[in-house]
Amino acid sequence: MARSTEQEQPDDVIWGFIGLGQMGYPVAMKLRENMPKSYTLLISDVNDGVLSRFVEHFENAAERNGPNSRPLNVQITRNARELAERSSIVVTCLPTPRVVKSVFDAMLIDGKLPHLKQERLFIDCSTIDPPTSRALARAVRDVLDVEFVDAPVSGGVVAARAGTLSLMFGTTTKSQKSIKRIKSILSLMGQKICHVGEQGAGVAGKLANNYILAINNIATAEAMSMGLRWGIDPKVLTELINSSTGRCWPTEVNNPVPGVIEGSPASNGYEAGGTVAVIQKDLRLAMSGAEDSGVGLMLASKADEVYTAVEKVYSGKDFSIVYKWMQDNTSTEY
Repeated sequence: MARSTEQEQPDDVIWGFIGLGQMGYPVAMKLRENMPKSYTLLISDVNDGVLSRFVEHFENAAERNGPNSRPLNVQITRNARELAERSSIVVTCLPTPRVVKSVFDAMLIDGKLPHLKQERLFIDCSTIDPPTSRALARAVRDVLDVEFVDAPVSGGVVAARAGTLSLMFGTTTKSQKSIKRIKSILSLMGQKICHVGEQGAGVAGKLANNYILAINNIATAEAMSMGLRWGIDPKVLTELINSSTGRCWPTEVNNPVPGVIEGSPASNGYEAGGTVAVIQKDLRLAMSGAEDSGVGLMLASKADEVYTAVEKVYSGKDFSIVYKWMQDNTSTEY
């Protein structure tokens, strides 16, 4: 049953979602499932096949629910500008700062958007660098005089599909009413919502988090490799670690050893939840931000070298495949 939000609004409310990639697709699915049934969700992506599949999912779901069931309203838009013109809430979930900037340039290119009954709000769920996020927020405020929220997601594809993502957001607004509105919308896409601070704080917090993830992923692969080499059953070792001080997301949820965690990428041929390229992108954004801020990262360069080597061999695979790469490269001089 959909969680309610913005109940004071009329039934002809239209929201928009741009970016149906590995993470965006399940996030948009949860948003459409949880937002009020009478609302319309507009979708936009460069992949026409993905757009069609998204619409067909809800059409097929309605058919399965019986002859009197109507599909939830989902419409494909021609481009980002059209979506922005028609939507009171615009959510973006895109892969890189360059792509995010190009999409916002397209939405803002003709200046002011048509007036709507509901106040517009832009929510960017992409993981990008704070300077780019702040520049986009300024552009949105300067052109449209509306709020831009950075709200990156954490938890991976498995959590996105389950609706248990964490979303951390930054915003310039001091209005408790506006913050409550933002939280109510984000709660339709995830479970844990954290207001980090000023605009840009959301992506800054996400990069700090993903820096830990990038390092822990490699450390977990090394630890599991050690344990197996020493004759410990991988499930026993995982249980030990998860009840001890080494417990972390790569051991508990995204364990890199096939067969240890049912449904994990490693147990599914390393089918990507988050690719090697994506975790390396986040690592490099964190490295760049740390350098600009005068923060030293002792482990970053070595981790970057590892992901560069893994990407050359296993491009497109889940980043936990660093474990398999280590099995192929038994020398410690990688």
